Amino acid sequence: MDIDILFRIAGIGILISVLCIVLTQAKKQEQAEMLTLAGVIIVLIIVVQLMNQLFTVVRTVFSF
Repeated sequence: MDIDILFRIAGIGILISVLCIVLTQAKKQEQAEMLTLAGVIIVLIIVVQLMNQLFTVVRTVFSF
């Protein structure tokens, strides 16, 4: 597993959390919640792509 992927996910999490704090302090709670949801969706897309790569590798290893 490449360490770059972990740094990318951690970076997205840190960026989203800082932006949510800023939006919450600016009394824009709804936008902060939507930003959090968007961040979760982005990370889920990355994880689904990684799972697809894993299943492809497993399929090629066990194909006869």
